[in-house]
Amino acid sequence: MARLTRAQTQERNRAKVLAAARDEFTTRGFRDARIDDIADRAELTRGAVYSNFPGKRALYFAVLAQDAERAADPPHPEPGRTARQALGAFARAWVARLPLATDQQYGPARLGVDLMPEVLADERTRRPFAQLTKLQAILLGLALERLSPGGRLVRVAETALTTLHGASRLAAAAPGFLEPFNVVRACEQLAELDLGDVWQPAHLPHVPRARPAAEPWSPPPALDAVRGEPARLIGDGVVAILGLHRLGAVEEAVRASPPGAAVTAVLVTSAPDELAPLTRLLLAELRAFLRQAFPPAAFPQLQVVCDEPGVLAAAAGVPAVSDETETAVRVEGRRIVARADGYGACHAAASSQSAPVRRQA
Repeated sequence: MARLTRAQTQERNRAKVLAAARDEFTTRGFRDARIDDIADRAELTRGAVYSNFPGKRALYFAVLAQDAERAADPPHPEPGRTARQALGAFARAWVARLPLATDQQYGPARLGVDLMPEVLADERTRRPFAQLTKLQAILLGLALERLSPGGRLVRVAETALTTLHGASRLAAAAPGFLEPFNVVRACEQLAELDLGDVWQPAHLPHVPRARPAAEPWSPPPALDAVRGEPARLIGDGVVAILGLHRLGAVEEAVRASPPGAAVTAVLVTSAPDELAPLTRLLLAELRAFLRQAFPPAAFPQLQVVCDEPGVLAAAAGVPAVSDETETAVRVEGRRIVARADGYGACHAAASSQSAPVRRQA
């Protein structure tokens, strides 16, 4: 039998650690799980576990992300839904995954109950989680707007997510209290609630101006986490490279771009070992709910790419990234024709007018 390469061995060991960790978390719960026991289950050393994951929480996030991605592509509903119907279906998909009072203390149904306590335990995860939830609301709001054009529905989406997250916490803390049908009906009502949600363009005193550029645009292949399919990166549009503290800025690019323009958010972080799986988890869960609630034609045009290794950011001319990164480029004819950096960069790049640039041979 051929000997495995180093990369193949690392991939095999990582898969063994993830499988062992899933068994350990399912059997004993996150709190009581021990790295030594995970190593024993995987038939590896403790050092082999830590060579793949920096700690138990990062391993827990990775297990949840892997499970969410495997379950993220249920069939789409029939077309022709209203915003009310779609939001109700979104809520039903959400509450269907909540643990029940009859579930055992540990088991697959309760694998994710420690997610929120772990997020709350550390500011390094709380702030990215807040921005990832904001991104979820933007994506859900944009999908609702495609079924009910004429106004911004991000506030409705934020209110629905607040309701559903509250339901999740109660289902975990007070089993049997929650009546899922009431949560679904409440979310349906939200679709018709007037929250005075009018988009106000950013009027920031120090918004940078987009700079003309003449650079080649040759992005590597990437996955659109919203649709679970290859991202369309070659066409004209805006590409925003955003750290996990700046995700809300992507709406500036969406609203400032011409109608129908392609906008891609490239998510980067300076702590990929822990925050990248958390990002993948939340986006995979959202994709599953969207696919159960919205017809394909109603999916938001915004693409989201998780750029864990930073290769797409590098292709856009951003070799060093952090959670505070905000850089946006405008692409036309497979060339970067404008770029902006810093707070307000998404708005600047999206609203910039194309200017003649000197094309390189």
